[in-house]
Amino acid sequence: MNRVEFINVTKKYKLLNTSGIKELLFNPIKIVKEYRENQFMALERVSFEIKDGDVVGIVGRNGAGKSTMLGLMAGVLFPTEGKIEVNGKIAPLLELGAGFHPDLSGRENIVLNGILLGMSRKEMLSNIDSIIEFSELKEFIEQPIRIYSSGMLSRLGFSIAVHTNPDILLIDEVLSVGDRSFQKRSEDKIYEFKKMRKTIIFVSHDFELVKKLCSKMIIVENHKILYNGGIEDGEKMYNEII
Repeated sequence: MNRVEFINVTKKYKLLNTSGIKELLFNPIKIVKEYRENQFMALERVSFEIKDGDVVGIVGRNGAGKSTMLGLMAGVLFPTEGKIEVNGKIAPLLELGAGFHPDLSGRENIVLNGILLGMSRKEMLSNIDSIIEFSELKEFIEQPIRIYSSGMLSRLGFSIAVHTNPDILLIDEVLSVGDRSFQKRSEDKIYEFKKMRKTIIFVSHDFELVKKLCSKMIIVENHKILYNGGIEDGEKMYNEII
């Protein structure tokens, strides 16, 4: 059974210490103390479980910790404290251009990105025509992706992710990028995944999209889980705080 569980997860980032060499030489104890204390709390003692087939929208203010949660689920970040359990094959779509090489063509990057997501070269080559067709980038697919716009990168990344047959799909804002035609195709793909009982977790500032696509929602506020439950009650709380 596919599932994602956070158990008392805390994530802190060390902030850059800007003290100079002189300060380090004459006040080393102070510098060490500042280094230990100079941290940013991204998530604090967060616990929740997302079960097989759930479609969950994660919402909240900028900087609340939403994208950090997805990064921890994907395994590209690691918790400072606590435990994360993930069962199922994950396809993360967390950042435009992540996993792409700017000097390779769109076609070459499809194969590269698919391999990074756990697919074989043979599997990617067998799916490449479908990926190109879905992305609507055939005209540019032989060009290096350094010339691609952010919308084009989004379309290519999403197209690759949904063709790797994931159990769990992680999406960070990408459904709101690109033209309306591609947004509609992306939403249709999400509905298709819902019918297949895939687990889908995505961060979005588009609350109407969350209401339309999701069965559950998580509200993150001040780096903690403020709400985890159904859409109707969640909407009331969201309107109160955002």
